[in-house]
Amino acid sequence: MNVKLTKIEGLLTVNPEVFEDQRGYFYESYNEEKFIKSGITNKFVQDNQSRSTYGVIRGLHMQNAPHAQAKLIRVLEGTIYDVVVDLRKESSTFGKWYGIEISADNRLQLLVPQGCCHGFSVLSEHATVFYKCDEFYHPESETGIRYDDPQLGIDWKIQPGKVSVSEKDAQLPHLHDLKTI
Repeated sequence: MNVKLTKIEGLLTVNPEVFEDQRGYFYESYNEEKFIKSGITNKFVQDNQSRSTYGVIRGLHMQNAPHAQAKLIRVLEGTIYDVVVDLRKESSTFGKWYGIEISADNRLQLLVPQGCCHGFSVLSEHATVFYKCDEFYHPESETGIRYDDPQLGIDWKIQPGKVSVSEKDAQLPHLHDLKTI
């Protein structure tokens, strides 16, 4: 397993060791001992999975403390553009965002630290996204920021006119209007 830091403080990419032959492939997507040896000590308590079609943008979401969640993201089918925005006021990368393509083919995983907003756009015809959380879903703590916040200027890599966003996500506040972090 190869773990690398990104330009966002505490945001890590995890590239598992894959064993391939003529029959297909095998890899451990999660091994607590190996994660701990790599410095990842999160204790995951909930798994989530979603399936979406091309152009869907889910996010940007997070939960406020004391129910903040770290997430370990991976793609089971298709390709997504995964985006993380650092909303930890004490962080040297506060207000910065990072985007990376994750797919079933590249098998990359992304560890999103607590205090960061997370979202993704679907770049393939369909995508199935699986993620582990180190805190249970707590609706009262849920918050987020708009996917199209001009302050962030995120390019979601979706063709104009093809973006699909939930009504709930379209009503999220802009970063400068976010009350609680």
